[in-house]
Amino acid sequence: MTREMTESNLHSAFAGESQAHMRYIIFAERAEKERFQNVARLFTAVAFAEKVHASNHYSATSSKGDFLAVSAAGFGSKTVSEDLEIAIKGETFEVNEMYPAYIAVARLQDHKDALRSFTWALEAEKTHAEFFKRAKQAVDGGKDIKLGTMQVCSICGYTIEGDAPDRCPICGSPKKAFKSF
Repeated sequence: MTREMTESNLHSAFAGESQAHMRYIIFAERAEKERFQNVARLFTAVAFAEKVHASNHYSATSSKGDFLAVSAAGFGSKTVSEDLEIAIKGETFEVNEMYPAYIAVARLQDHKDALRSFTWALEAEKTHAEFFKRAKQAVDGGKDIKLGTMQVCSICGYTIEGDAPDRCPICGSPKKAFKSF
């Protein structure tokens, strides 16, 4: 069975998550410069989660060769508030549109590795927009976000504030798989 559509979706998801990773690193540097230390830490933690997603998508593809990978990406922000707005829009798009569509195609084409990778990313992404909304509200009020330790599962990218769980609720990995920010 050919799975060209799922493979194409893996390439696009890899590109999108890779770009999100780099954007969030850049956004973290700007937030740090503007003295929003917790916003910077949030962007750094979520950047790590996006790297995990990109790595999982890359591992799930069986395509070889060169491919054009298309993904949506926000550009042109100049402030921490604008960075957060871009992040909110991107995360919301992934949760509401991109990953549900990619999951449906992967299921239809019976691509189990892609289905797992897309499902893990979707579930992990659900918290990111909420964290960014809280941060934007604080920044728009002239304050840094109040934020505890951020924990990110290095296997699936699940992101949580506070203590790492004994087992990741998405992939089942043990507590030691979490990276603290």
